Amino acid sequence: MRTTYDEADDILVLHLADKAITREVSQDWNTHISYADDGTIVEVVILEASRLGAWPLLKSDAA
Repeated sequence: MRTTYDEADDILVLHLADKAITREVSQDWNTHISYADDGTIVEVVILEASRLGAWPLLKSDAA
């Protein structure tokens, strides 16, 4: 799994597999899921991730 976050646009991408994307589905305005031909999830994109509380992934009390 690879995670990238674009701070300027507040977009979080969870890349789960190295397969070709054959279908993309919008769950709602903020959440988009990409699937491989075999039905497995390849990628999840979350728009406005920080505003929605999806980023940062782990919140530490030490910070």
